[in-house]
Formats: sequence, C-alpha cells, structure tokens
Amino acid sequence: GNIAAQLISRTWNVNDALGHNEKVKGLGVVGHQPLLQPGEAFEYTSGTRLRTPTGTMHGSFFCVAEDGEKFDVDVPMFVLDALSESGGTRTLH
Repeated sequence: GNIAAQLISRTWNVNDALGHNEKVKGLGVVGHQPLLQPGEAFEYTSGTRLRTPTGTMHGSFFCVAEDGEKFDVDVPMFVLDALSESGGTRTLH
C-alpha cells in the first residue's frame, strides 16, 4: 500500500509429520511490533518445537494501517526441515 502499517500480532499453525497441530498466537514477532513504511521489509528469525524431523507451517499477521484500516496478511504453507546436528540436536533451517 501507500501508507505505513504496524504488525500487531501473529497466528501460526504448526504441523508435524504425524499430523499433530499446534496453533501459536501472540503479540508482535520476537518482541517487536514493527511499523513498516511503504516498501519497507522486516525480517526475523524464530523457532518452534516439532515431534518429528519435518513438518509444515502457515499462518497470518494482523496489521493496522496508519489510517486505522485493519487487515490480515496470509503466509502460505512452507516446509520445516530439521537437519541432525552433532549431539543429536536438531535445528530448523
């Protein structure tokens, strides 16, 4: 759009390879509720626990534009894949 908008909250649906689903909701992302100017991007890194080495995730961000318009930004499904690290620890990439 042509006006700034603030990311207020997020909702994630996390699914493991066995079909277990966990819904994660919360304010902002990693402690931030960024105000994004037109054309500006915000990136963050976070993690989640899975019972299996692979899974999927999809969700949305709830935002409010400077003019007060409220809207959701859908995040399409993407794959979570944990590669085994030394010591049996798994890290999502």
